[in-house]
Amino acid sequence: MKNILIVDDAAFMRLMLKDILTAHGFNVVAEAKTGVEAVAFYEQHQVDLVTMDITMPEMDGLTATRHILNKDPKARIIVCSAMGQQAMVLEAIQSGARDFIVKPFQADRVVDAVKKALR
Repeated sequence: MKNILIVDDAAFMRLMLKDILTAHGFNVVAEAKTGVEAVAFYEQHQVDLVTMDITMPEMDGLTATRHILNKDPKARIIVCSAMGQQAMVLEAIQSGARDFIVKPFQADRVVDAVKKALR
């Protein structure tokens, strides 16, 4: 079973993602509300994949993605963005994120992106 860290400042978005992922056999080991928490939780837990929101307080998802990839170049990160954040999504991919999913989440797209990133 693959362990996933969900990072999003909105509790509702974390719940939606958790429901989609657990329904498809993934194990959500932790949830973070900020990029700072994401970096700390990544170091504390055995994580196979991170879903990373871009816009968050304290530390945004791009910065957190770079921090995690600096410590673990093999980290698998999928960024989550709202419509209209294409420039930030592109920057995240260039920084090493594996893929992106757009809010509102579509279950099949989330599962496809996660399976592809874990291959």
